[in-house]
Amino acid sequence: MHNAGYRDYSLTEPNAKASFCNAEWYASPVPRKRLKELMKRSDLQALTNYALWLALVVATGALLVTVWGTAWAWPMALIYGVFYGSGADSRWHETGHGTPFKTRWLNDAFYHLASFMSLRNPHLWRWSHARHHSETIIVGRDPEIAFPRPPSVRDWVLNLLYIPAITKELGKMVRISIGNLTDAEKNFLPESEWPKTFAASRAQLMVLALVGLAAIALQSWLPLVLIGLPTFYGSWLHHVLATTQHAGLAEDVPDHRLNSRTVCLNPIFRFIYSNMNYHVEHHMYSMVPFYNLPALHEAIKADCPPAYRSLWACYREMVPAVLRQQSDPNYYIRRQLPAGAGTTPTYERPVIAAE
Repeated sequence: MHNAGYRDYSLTEPNAKASFCNAEWYASPVPRKRLKELMKRSDLQALTNYALWLALVVATGALLVTVWGTAWAWPMALIYGVFYGSGADSRWHETGHGTPFKTRWLNDAFYHLASFMSLRNPHLWRWSHARHHSETIIVGRDPEIAFPRPPSVRDWVLNLLYIPAITKELGKMVRISIGNLTDAEKNFLPESEWPKTFAASRAQLMVLALVGLAAIALQSWLPLVLIGLPTFYGSWLHHVLATTQHAGLAEDVPDHRLNSRTVCLNPIFRFIYSNMNYHVEHHMYSMVPFYNLPALHEAIKADCPPAYRSLWACYREMVPAVLRQQSDPNYYIRRQLPAGAGTTPTYERPVIAAE
């Protein structure tokens, strides 16, 4: 286990009952009219982005089929895998919020497609992520804390390649398909959602089994390299980018300016990552669609710590902090608010003794 002798991050500890969601979470002020404009959803903007993404997946996949069996297959597979794995990983997240498309069925259709491409259970992750947003980096409440203290450097490095995470998701898929939920999952997943959760894992396993049978029938790895395996070998870029979201920052504080990061990225990374580099903005106003996050950033940046100027600048601060937490789990990066910024709310989390 991580954190032996320190903090228990499990969702079933006694303190998990001490909900943090009633805390007054800080939100940088935005004029009501402007916020309403930023929250407006657009089928056209979303379809433009998602159609381009799917076109790139199909085009690079077709090129991979064309060069299969040649020396060009390896580099083509890597390119295809990034669009398939990393591109889908950011898009299941966005459609899970229901914000990209004005038309609900379009959100749902892309959500289930991207969830399968990411090998994630769509119902379990929707509720897990809802808890992550309502109680962000709150120990014993947030099921998506990727860097518990002291963090495992080994797991961190491997997760940059998505190795432990994806094998965990596959094991979870098999377990849920036979109707088995953990106590932690039952902590945030309503019982009414259980049947749909079980059915989704069974459906995903069935599709993967059919792809596997196609590979056997064709006596070729190509079907699996096109569907299933790209999640393993192509999601690395998303995880290199997603590591910047919260690693090394404050825990148990109701202010996303202190527990989340905004990082400046190039247009290609922003496209693959669906603008999630604007992560303070996304957490503070999660109903703003991804294509409006740059404008939201401009609206609130004077009230927030400065954005990291590059991915390198972020890692240059983050890596030493995570390494220091190996010996000092109480250490974290203290983001400095600008002069005149709003004050972080105070909140003392109640402690509930074990029964």
